Amino acid sequence: MRIEFTKMHALGNDFVVFDAPVGWAPLTAVRLRRLADRHTGIGFDQALVLEPPRHPEAVAFYRIFNADGEEVEQCGNGARCIAALLAARGAGRAGALTLDSPAGLIEAQVHPGGTVAVNMGPVRFDPAALPLQAAPEADRYTLDLDGESAEIGAVSIGNPHAVLVVPSVETAPVARLGPAIEHHRRFPKRVNVGFMQIVDRAHIRLRVYERGAGETFACGTGACAAVAVGRRWDLLDPEVRVSARGGELSVRWAGPGESIWLTGPAEIAFQGHIDIQELS
Repeated sequence: MRIEFTKMHALGNDFVVFDAPVGWAPLTAVRLRRLADRHTGIGFDQALVLEPPRHPEAVAFYRIFNADGEEVEQCGNGARCIAALLAARGAGRAGALTLDSPAGLIEAQVHPGGTVAVNMGPVRFDPAALPLQAAPEADRYTLDLDGESAEIGAVSIGNPHAVLVVPSVETAPVARLGPAIEHHRRFPKRVNVGFMQIVDRAHIRLRVYERGAGETFACGTGACAAVAVGRRWDLLDPEVRVSARGGELSVRWAGPGESIWLTGPAEIAFQGHIDIQELS
């Protein structure tokens, strides 16, 4: 079976986008892992599968699969790439369109020049939203990590995030603490891990170790999570520039009860096709 795809990226956080009818399921976890391999496959951080909309306001429903083949709840940069792709196909009006996802509806605005803004919805600090084994809800949590401890903020942006403040992202122990926190027993569904360096109240530097993908060049929900935690700790202003390894994102969050907005570039790299039988 031959399947068409579009390869996209947002600041180097890269995706393969497939169009699919409802119930389409040729991409098993094994096949996705083979496609994600950067030496023998296409290579991607996440695969995005577009399906017909399930909500009358939406132009499409999308599903997200990490490079390890596991389906997850949300992806901010992926949502921005999908919005850019569908707008290029003529969807929406004046660059505005609504997407549907496992985490709910996503309002998107595609701007001239290639930037895309998405409304990632409300921020949730309730431990059950991640989930995180903790009671009651707290501003900070301490994790025991084989003889050392780490202080984190925990938040859901439709998917789970743990955020640490570090003196420098250049020297942050991402490769060591990233997987240790991702698989920590207090996160039964694992967690994305952000390492945030605060430059000033309107600017942070960020590295993210993504659940099921490892460290990526940028992470949209990770940027939102870092700003939300920084705002809760009264370290950041409502609008923050987020410098990732792949470039810069902008996050705007007025505070509790308000939606969080993510803005940045999204680009089409190339289009191609694969033969599913060759992946069996």
